[in-house]
Amino acid sequence: MNETTSNNISVDFIRNMIIEDNASDRFGGDVHTRFPPEPNGYLHIGHAKSICLNFGIARDFNGACNLRMDDTNPVKEEVEYIESIVADVKWLGFDWQDRFYFASDYFQKLYESAVTLIKKGKAFVCDLSADEMRAHRGSLTEPGKESPFRGRSVEENLALFEKMKNGEFKEGERTLRAKIDMASANIHMRDPVIYRIMHTEHHRTGKTWCIYPMYDFAHCISDSIEKITHSICTLEFEIHRPLYDWILDELELYHPQQIEFARLNLNYTVMSKRRLLELVRGGHVSGWDDPRMPTIAGLRRRGYTPEAIRNFCSVIGVTKFNSFTDIALLEHCLRDDLNKRSMRAMGVLNPLKVVIENYPDDQVEELDAINNPEDPAMGSRKVPFSKELYIDKEDFREVPPPKYFRLAPGKEVRLRYGYFVTCKDVIKNAEGEVVELRCTYDPHTKGGSSPDGRTVKGTIHWVSAKYAIDAEIRLYDRLFTCEDPSCDESREYTEFLNKDSLSIIGNAKLEPSLASAIPGVPYQLERVGYFCVDLKDSKKDNLVLNRTISLKDSWAKIQKAGK
Repeated sequence: MNETTSNNISVDFIRNMIIEDNASDRFGGDVHTRFPPEPNGYLHIGHAKSICLNFGIARDFNGACNLRMDDTNPVKEEVEYIESIVADVKWLGFDWQDRFYFASDYFQKLYESAVTLIKKGKAFVCDLSADEMRAHRGSLTEPGKESPFRGRSVEENLALFEKMKNGEFKEGERTLRAKIDMASANIHMRDPVIYRIMHTEHHRTGKTWCIYPMYDFAHCISDSIEKITHSICTLEFEIHRPLYDWILDELELYHPQQIEFARLNLNYTVMSKRRLLELVRGGHVSGWDDPRMPTIAGLRRRGYTPEAIRNFCSVIGVTKFNSFTDIALLEHCLRDDLNKRSMRAMGVLNPLKVVIENYPDDQVEELDAINNPEDPAMGSRKVPFSKELYIDKEDFREVPPPKYFRLAPGKEVRLRYGYFVTCKDVIKNAEGEVVELRCTYDPHTKGGSSPDGRTVKGTIHWVSAKYAIDAEIRLYDRLFTCEDPSCDESREYTEFLNKDSLSIIGNAKLEPSLASAIPGVPYQLERVGYFCVDLKDSKKDNLVLNRTISLKDSWAKIQKAGK
């Protein structure tokens, strides 16, 4: 568990490093972080961890956090992705104020930095193809082989690099490489490519450039330009840190401290943007914001709250060790938040008609229903009660099993907020399917209690048939059937897709208060689960609810069993 300082800051190893840096006045007491996504896809829950970490550190140390698009690869980048990233970070509750930057803002400075390295004899233009470079790179046990073009003069390299910039070579024909050490134990230090030719129009700079910096080159210089103090990356960039340091040292630029932490890995999902893109393009999901996707947009559409995601990121903490996090913990954080904030309502997913024979034909009562038992300030609402109702088919058994406390022939149950009712007769269709129940009610049990002291063990939900509204209900399950879809190299991860990850119910009946349900506002359908109005497909004349999550909390049971 993380420690806490006297200022109530939850301390992890990164914050401890920052505390030490502040104590030594390393950066003059400043703390300046950044969240630097590549706009080549939608952000996912793993990015949420990085967002919360970077913006959270800036908040805790009275610093600042930039939002920067590392847009150095125009082939994979789209304006749609940029807009989605901005929306996601805002939705999570973070504000970069006026510090919104692009790596492309620095293209001229990056080019000049590359020229500086050439002039220092620390970079050269290479004619080797990508395959030839791989063959020259060596292995973890054998040193690499120097490029035959490594010995070009400074003047020749400057001239060739200028021609690369002017578009005089084809893509892949030449690259600019740093001149470091082909015998280095770190393969990333074996003369890495820092510029490549791409005859592709950029979404911001248009056709101005046909050479683009590699991520490792652009990232450290961008950090330096923005005066970032702590450049926080995921653990796979640890092996890149010597290159980060080398570039800044050779260029004699302001030098941030790169710190790496373990990325988030969740079971029953994939966290690679490449694979998420494959799911979208392969038609396995409806889009990046499909509610089954681990993208922030998908989670938002499904009904997740930013508070639940932020709390989850706080609970899992920050470590140096890669591991899997049980998705049940994320779901637990969500349930905990939704339970506190969700309006209650009643809805019947699989309706079975109930006629209360001794209830007046034209009478309608307005019964008081609690909006949220966790928050009395949310008050109550009125729900209409009439002669004909709908209950869920699951709440009736013609031949009940042992310890079945719901409705059955001759059995009495409590209607939530209503009366005690007893089943007297069962109506079936020609196929023998139960289509209607005939019941009686006790008018002295209004509100769910009996003046004669008798009790019933079962309470079920219902809606008035006369006032019920129709809705389409979408029930979501985990996207994959396997805890780690990528674990079996002999099989494609798509083979583990859950064919039952989406079920659609088209004839649900809801209490009338949900006619004014607002997209983005969570509701609990009592005894059923948490739901929200679908942000895209729900219309005024076609209400669509997504089940955010069921009521069953498996993580709470895991924790209880472990005590």
